[in-house]
Amino acid sequence: MNPVQETTTGTRPRMGERVMAVVNRDPRTAPHGTRNDTILAAVLAVVAVCLALSTDQSRRPDALGWTLLLAAHVPLVWRRRRPMLVLTAGLVLLVPYHALQNNHLAATPATVVALYTVAVTGRPLRTILTGVVVLGISTGVMLTVSTHQAVELLRISGWVIAVLFCGVDVRYYRQYVTSIVDRAERAERTREEEARRRVAEERLRIARDLHDLLAHSITLIGVQTSVAAHVLAADPERLDRETVAKALDDIADTCRTARGELRTTLEVLRASELGGGRGPLPGLDGLPDLVEAARLAGARVEQTVRVEQVPPAVGAAAYRIVQEALTNAVRHAGPEPAVRVELYEDGGALLLSVTDDGTGPTPGTAPGFGLVGMRERARSVGGTLDAGPRAGGGFEVTAVLPLTTVQEKTVTLEGTG
Repeated sequence: MNPVQETTTGTRPRMGERVMAVVNRDPRTAPHGTRNDTILAAVLAVVAVCLALSTDQSRRPDALGWTLLLAAHVPLVWRRRRPMLVLTAGLVLLVPYHALQNNHLAATPATVVALYTVAVTGRPLRTILTGVVVLGISTGVMLTVSTHQAVELLRISGWVIAVLFCGVDVRYYRQYVTSIVDRAERAERTREEEARRRVAEERLRIARDLHDLLAHSITLIGVQTSVAAHVLAADPERLDRETVAKALDDIADTCRTARGELRTTLEVLRASELGGGRGPLPGLDGLPDLVEAARLAGARVEQTVRVEQVPPAVGAAAYRIVQEALTNAVRHAGPEPAVRVELYEDGGALLLSVTDDGTGPTPGTAPGFGLVGMRERARSVGGTLDAGPRAGGGFEVTAVLPLTTVQEKTVTLEGTG
């Protein structure tokens, strides 16, 4: 699609495409190139006629001279596509024109344009060889016509050399502009790819946060609702109002907690959009609340934490992994599962383990995103995670999270520099 089509369809051309279209256009494929060269050839022919008529009577072309002079301008129409062929055709027509002692100045503009086109479109070596050939032909013609035209020969040689150098200089300038535009386009593509990558990472992070939050809260609400329904249906005549009230209160507390966490998540997202950062991350200090919520849902949870302080990113990853592991235990491990949560530091890494006595997800059911999200959480801080059934029964989630993440290493190195 060309830039005009992109603009009419509402897609704005990139900076590099706009610059390339204006500066680095290939002369052979430029729009309206043949039409413009036809106009140029006609203008040069008019100039040649005026120059030929302005000379003295003895130097004015005769019928053959006029034919050769005007015919030499016709090949200029195709100078962009076949520059060497156009120059050759011009020389074939103009050599006899000059040999007949016609006005030499009249043919100069067409020769200059042909030489310039060869120099600006060809390699420097070809340009040099072309200049040598043209100078050789010019010298031979001038010495054949008259041996006393040294000034005229010097003038022609100077024009040929100047035009060739000008064409080579323009060629190198175009190559320089092309390299600049290419670098600008590559930089623009890199920025666009980086922006797309950041958008994809942000969408993935939002999906993980919402999954961890909603899955955990909905699972707890479902368990607590089942408890209340069981109490109501077990013995309606001897209704345990206290148990029902407690289950309903637990549901209300879970809803309030979920609403607060959801509000915090949305505030973080809004702050990120406005450039205000991601806000406070959940950490290991929130583990007791997770354990208490799992206990309210009926799980028998034991917690062992032997960690003093961890980086915020590692703490947030560990928090979300434990949250999802407890959610899975409450959902899949059966009624009143025994769950053990252990976190401790060893060898510069945070070791995390969540085990239960259940069977894990039911075979044949549609896989969820919990295990995928936990592995992504671990990888986000340079760690690893394994999950699967235990040899002695039950399900186990283990993770190794380095306490010095890649991002923190980068910050430390930049700070020490």
